[in-house]
Amino acid sequence: MQTDLTTIEIQPNSNHQYSIIWLHGLGADGHDFENIAQELHLKVDTHIHYIFPNAPIQPVTINGGMKMRAWYDILERTLDSNVDIAGIYQSATLIEQLITKEIDKGIPSENILLAGFSQGGVIALQTGLNYPHKLAGIVALSTYFPTIDKLIAQPSIANNSTPIFMGHGILDSVVNIETGKAVYNKLHELHYNILWHDYVMEHSVCIEEIHHISTFIASAFNEQK
Repeated sequence: MQTDLTTIEIQPNSNHQYSIIWLHGLGADGHDFENIAQELHLKVDTHIHYIFPNAPIQPVTINGGMKMRAWYDILERTLDSNVDIAGIYQSATLIEQLITKEIDKGIPSENILLAGFSQGGVIALQTGLNYPHKLAGIVALSTYFPTIDKLIAQPSIANNSTPIFMGHGILDSVVNIETGKAVYNKLHELHYNILWHDYVMEHSVCIEEIHHISTFIASAFNEQK
C-alpha cells in the first residue's frame, strides 16, 4: 500500500485557522465531495483548509478483484464480518499523516475535523476516535464501524468527548440503516458525544443533511451560524 495520499485541496482565502479532511466512499475519489465546501455556507469558510484525499487504488474482492479507489478491501457484502482490519488500520495511518501535516502548519488538533462517507466514514471514525490528540469533531455519513470492539477494548482518552455526527438514509440498500444505528447506539452507551440523524434518502447525501452538518461543524469550530 502507498505511503502517502494524493489530495484535492481548497486553500483558505484568509488566514488558515481550521482544517477539514473529508474522505470519499468506495470507487469515488477526492473530487466527490469537493463541492461540499461551498454548500456548507460556514461563516469561517475563508479560514478553512479543505482536504479531500484520494484513497489508494487496490483490488476489491466483492467487485471481482477489480482495482479501484478503496480505503480497504471489502471481502463480503455483510460488511461487518470477515473485515479487512489491516487495510482499515493502514488507511487510518495515512489520514493521521494528513492531520500531522496540518498540525505542522500551526493548526491546533482541536481545529481539525474529520468527515467521511461510507468507507470514508469508517476511516474517519477509526482515525478520529483513536487519535492521541483532541480533534474538533467527526462526521460519519451512511457508514458503519467494524473495528468498534477494538476501540472498546483499547479506548483512546483524547477524543472520548469529541462531538460526532452520524447521518444515514432510511432507504440505504448499500449500508443498511440498522447497521449504522447500531454503531450510534453502542457509542452512545459508551457516553461518546454523538448525534444521530436519519433522512428519507438512499446511499447518498441530501440538502437537509448538509444543513445539519453545517450547523454541527459551526458548533465544533465554536462559531455561531
